[in-house]
Order: sequence, then C-alpha cells, then structure tokens
Amino acid sequence: MQIPLAYSLRNLRTRVMTTALTAGGMALVVFVFAAVLMLDEGLKRTLVDTGEPDNVVVTRRASGSEVQSAVERVPAAIVESLPQVAMGGAGERLISKESVVLITLNKRGREGELDKPSNVIIRGVDAMGFTLRPQVKIVAGRMFHPGVAEIVVARGVAERFENAGLGDSLRFGGREWAIVGLFDAGQSGFDSEIWGDADQLMQAFRRPVFSSLIFRLTDPSQFDAAKEAIESDPRLMLEAKRERVFYTEQSETLATFIRILGLSLSVIFSIGAIIGAMITMYAAVASRTAEIGTLRAIGFRRRSILLAFLLESLLLSLLGGLVGLAAASCMQLISLSTTNFQSFAELAFTFELTPRVVVKSLLFALFMGFIGGVLPAARAARMNIVDALRAA
Repeated sequence: MQIPLAYSLRNLRTRVMTTALTAGGMALVVFVFAAVLMLDEGLKRTLVDTGEPDNVVVTRRASGSEVQSAVERVPAAIVESLPQVAMGGAGERLISKESVVLITLNKRGREGELDKPSNVIIRGVDAMGFTLRPQVKIVAGRMFHPGVAEIVVARGVAERFENAGLGDSLRFGGREWAIVGLFDAGQSGFDSEIWGDADQLMQAFRRPVFSSLIFRLTDPSQFDAAKEAIESDPRLMLEAKRERVFYTEQSETLATFIRILGLSLSVIFSIGAIIGAMITMYAAVASRTAEIGTLRAIGFRRRSILLAFLLESLLLSLLGGLVGLAAASCMQLISLSTTNFQSFAELAFTFELTPRVVVKSLLFALFMGFIGGVLPAARAARMNIVDALRAA
C-alpha cells in the first residue's frame, strides 16, 4: 500500500513556518548556485558572441592575447594572399589588420567618490573590421574618418567611463581623440572596446606592427587548410584559431576563477541548508510518531513510510529551489564588469539564465533535499509499530 502524494503536501502545509524557514534557507543556497552558473554562462555568451563562425583570428604564436601579440607587415601580407581568404564583391580581400592596445580611463562614480581607473581596449581597425563584425553597428553619431584622430566608443564604455560620451574627447597616445560615434555590439566582448583608425593608432603609440589579423574564410570547411598553411610556414611564427574559439579561450581563466569561488561558497552554504532540512525532517518524524505507528498498523509498509518522508523532503527542497531560481532570474537585469585576466582589460557582461542553469539548479536543490531527508525518513521507516503507538 502506497501513501499518496497528498499526504506529504498536507504535512508541509500544516507546518507553514517551519516549511517557510527551511525552504528559505535552501532558496538562498540555490540563488547563490544559480547566480554563479548564470555568471559563467553570461561570460561565455559575451565572448562566444564576439566571434563569427567563418572568421579566423591570427596572432603571434604563444602570445596568449591580442594585446601581447605582434604581427609584422611581411607575414601579414603572406596571410592576406592565402587562397582560403575570402574575396569581397569588389575584389578586395576580406581581412582586417588590427592594432590592440590598452589605455586607462576613470570610471564614472557618485559625486565625492574617488576615481576608479580601469583598463580599456583601444582597437585600431579599418572599414573591413566592421564588415567582418556585422554585430557591431553605429547607433549614434557617425563612423570615424580614416586618417583623422577620431574614435567611436562602445555604448557600454560611454556609460561606465568619464568623458567617453558622444562629443567628448579622450587624450591618449600623445593626441586628443574626438568621439564622433557610439556603437552597439550586441552584448559581445566588443561592447567593452573603443575603435579607431588602425594607421593613426599605430602612429600614436609608435607601434610598427599589427596585433592581430582577422579574415573570413572562403568556406568554413577551409579552416584546417588555412591553419596548416599559416602554422607550418617557418617565416610566419603565427597561429590561427576560429574567432569563436579564440574569444572563448580568452574567458577561460576568469570563468574558472568565478566557478571555483562561487561553487565553494555554494558548497559551504549547502551544508547549512542540508543540516536545516535534516533538523526539520527529524522534528517532523518526532512530532508524528503516533501517526507513523497508526499508518503501519493499518497496513502501510516500511518502504511506503520511507518514501513518504523522503518525498516530503524533496518537495521542500523543490520549493526552495524554485524560489531561489525566481530570485536569481532577476539578476539578468544587472550588468557587471570585471578585469579579464587574459587581456587585463575591463569586460562587461550580464547574468544569463539558460535551460541548463535551471536544470542544474533544481537538481542541486533536490540533492540537498535528498541528503537532508534520507536519514530522518529511514528513522521513521524503522519505527516499531507497538512503540510508536505507545508514544500516543
């Protein structure tokens, strides 16, 4: 004979305050756990969306990031001549030779607060740089003119940093640069950058070499051939990666740090939540000793008693998990920025709630409920019928 689901639900409703407190503790743990997973997903999405599936990034071998890379003009010309580089409608090669440097800007703060400087990427591009990144669009002002000390700023950078708005000017590289436009990059990594004319930026920073080359493949299946041609040529000393792979790797160190820190906190908090659930279920068993004896006397088996109390604990944890997830979903409205350990530049990203995060968070909640409920449920199932009835 099986005890119905309604029995477990009724017991949770009867102990409203205890149920609410225990579910609240589990909700807090699930909130932290889900927030960590959402941060990881948001970071990965920001950098994965930075790349196009048919674009290739070429940097100096073992450089680690574009900031540390140096590609001389002769190797750049050799890469540009490869047959795997796509051609545009006017017969031009779809390749962008880019320069990437870091500058320090002061973040916007409340009045009276000290300035908080942070590194921002300045990317030197030409018109082809925009062609290869269709997600980057000018949303205010205009495009910078080649050969002029003009820049366009990501809308997110303009919001977070002082003197970075449309019509303002920034001084770096020994020059004054006029901000003539704002762009939006669709929540990709480019939303944390400032773009200008590559030749002008290379002159200003006295940098005679490029940082990276980005080109479009004639066909995505040609990547292996292009990679082999670039990396096997002893004259080049370069390496090639798909753009999405390149930017995903840029986030790996930061993502690992976030996961370790967040999951460590989740484990610590979960121990408290499990103990709380265990205390709650032990109290439920103690207060219903006579009831358990009656159920056994009228024919319910030990297994049914075990499953009933275990189900009660799982329902309690599921309730906490749903509440924690609902609270974590509100974090999607918040945008964060932190230093990317790979490039040492500030990177802005948001919390991202995905089906995978939902499933993992609910499974984590059910795991806490199972661990917290299995011992009290076993105690209830082992009760002797006569001793339980005498307790009445």
